Amino acid sequence: MGIFSLLCNSLFCLSIFFIIRLLFQTRKFKNLPPGPTSLPIIGNLHHLKRPLHRTFKGLTEKYGNVISLWFGSRLVVVVSSLSEFQQCFTKNDVVLANRPKFLSGKYIFYNYTTLGSSAYGDHWRNLRRITSLDVLSNHRINNFAGIRRDETHRLITKLAAESLTDFAEVELSFRFFDMTFNNIVRMVSGKRYYGEDCDMSDVEEASQFRNMVSQVLQLQGANNKTDFMPLFKFLDFENLEKRVKHIGEKCDEFLQGLLDEQRNKKERTNTMIDHLLNMQESQPEYYTDQIIKGLALVSKQ
Repeated sequence: MGIFSLLCNSLFCLSIFFIIRLLFQTRKFKNLPPGPTSLPIIGNLHHLKRPLHRTFKGLTEKYGNVISLWFGSRLVVVVSSLSEFQQCFTKNDVVLANRPKFLSGKYIFYNYTTLGSSAYGDHWRNLRRITSLDVLSNHRINNFAGIRRDETHRLITKLAAESLTDFAEVELSFRFFDMTFNNIVRMVSGKRYYGEDCDMSDVEEASQFRNMVSQVLQLQGANNKTDFMPLFKFLDFENLEKRVKHIGEKCDEFLQGLLDEQRNKKERTNTMIDHLLNMQESQPEYYTDQIIKGLALVSKQ
């Protein structure tokens, strides 16, 4: 009974601490857009119901095109007006360039150093420069037109074969998923990891990649309660932080293997990794292995 009482008292004290913290945190923000009343600890999370776009539509109809919500202890501003949205990414883009520090950013995205997790500054500007010039430039995108054309042709051929003799009902969502990821992975590393006709040279590697992507998508961002309610860090019954750290190590090991494989090839191919490795030879201070792995990881998400 003594241990149970101690646990209850500890939970009570922690709850009071986070309630007080949330109240003081709320007060330090002034002139916030209107929004529904928030509850202690969970904020406005109880308002979120599927489908989310209808929830936001209902809230904006009541409170306006720009509303504030509390996702646990995190302030979230929802913008539903096109003109206000354009201001966010033009006039006020520098103010909004920072990203929240989620658990996935620490363990999966190289301690908040990738383009989608890094704070605004010299490092972020360097990543943006590399992305715009070396990864997503018109020239680079046009070079991958053959890959997109081939993946589209493969999908159409499969659908045609299944309905060759009669009408057939097919599930398109997972087929589009496979096609999209094969497009991305082929542009990044030249490999196909999805579908029945994926590269059969290393089935284990393809299976490892698919499992890795599935875990990353499951563990990153909004799925982590501790990112929004710090109280759960002390009640991590799911070993969430340990799991995120583990998949982060697996991702790094896998991506480093891809880099080493491409680096050791005698002839470079037309992939994002090969292009960045070529740039690394002349500008190693800007194109480090970690930056290349971070760009490849973000591309695959």
